[in-house]
Amino acid sequence: MENFKDRFSESFLQHFVDVMIEQSSEFQADLFLQQIYDDRWHELAFKQRLRHIAEAITVALPLPYPQAIDILIQAAPYCRGVEYLFFPDYVELNGLEHLDVSIRALEVFTVYSSAEFAVRPFIIRYPVQMLEQMDRWIVSDNEHLRRLASEGFRPRLPWATQLPLFIQDPSPTLERLTKLNNDPSLYVRKSVANHLNDIAKDHPDRIAELAQQWYGHHTHTDWIVRHGCRTLLKRDHPTILQLFGYIASEDVHITHFQVQPTTVMMGDYVEFSFTLVNESATDQSLRIDYEIHHMKANGKNAPKRFKWTAKSFASGTHVIRKKHLFKEITTRKYYAGIHYVSIYINGVEQDKASFMLEL
Repeated sequence: MENFKDRFSESFLQHFVDVMIEQSSEFQADLFLQQIYDDRWHELAFKQRLRHIAEAITVALPLPYPQAIDILIQAAPYCRGVEYLFFPDYVELNGLEHLDVSIRALEVFTVYSSAEFAVRPFIIRYPVQMLEQMDRWIVSDNEHLRRLASEGFRPRLPWATQLPLFIQDPSPTLERLTKLNNDPSLYVRKSVANHLNDIAKDHPDRIAELAQQWYGHHTHTDWIVRHGCRTLLKRDHPTILQLFGYIASEDVHITHFQVQPTTVMMGDYVEFSFTLVNESATDQSLRIDYEIHHMKANGKNAPKRFKWTAKSFASGTHVIRKKHLFKEITTRKYYAGIHYVSIYINGVEQDKASFMLEL
């Protein structure tokens, strides 16, 4: 979410103030802006700014929570986009003791931004009631509510509070997701697939079994299964490889594996190439991945798997090339030293070579 915080410009905040003044004479605009532009504002990241704005609304709209929520609900249609995640964040901040009022508000706000983060404290506090709510959202005519039924209950949703109850046992949500496994909305299907992928990290065999049950009945469902099993594919889960037709064969191998240059600087590419040989008389369905074995602080290497390609290769030889860029990212710290790259075809390591990374 880098640079997202810059979306909270003066004109953006003034628009919100104008909307709120239009909806309620109780909203204290000057106090709101005073709360926003304190000594911390310029240092806050995107999600921190969301909470900061929610706190400022709490101060500037000094009404009982149910009344304040009604005003925000009236304002919501004029406030669309990811920047307005502070609407559901206001609910998370103030509404945990008001389940019914808060859920009604989140149902509105998720249409204009998303309630996938804010709903999670309610799931933790009220698991039984929220599973019943999930049942209602799943059959909604509104794709935003159907997506919330999946996205809000994802056990390992990025940037969000984890749901330990469903990390330990995903059965309650997994059974309900079956009702969304051929949803007409791609928006919903993406969430279902990501939900399955979350569960696969803790219960790989459970998702592999489910994939076998779901796959081959509907094109929408097949897309969900393929996308939802991406972690299992990276982990070479045998059931999933076989399900998708990626079967290891002695007739397929590689030759002339090369890595260039042998010394790579940060900001540069390393290129690896090889000749793929299919000695069989028929086309072969192949998933080709590669692993970069990054040097860690302790001097050991740790692999990170990357998808390369997945398609059918005809009989004969095929020259394959790939470039990998080394650039600074927030989720990884790089260390100078010997790195390795490995090539995998249908879950089988074919070859491995080293190169030096210099910072």
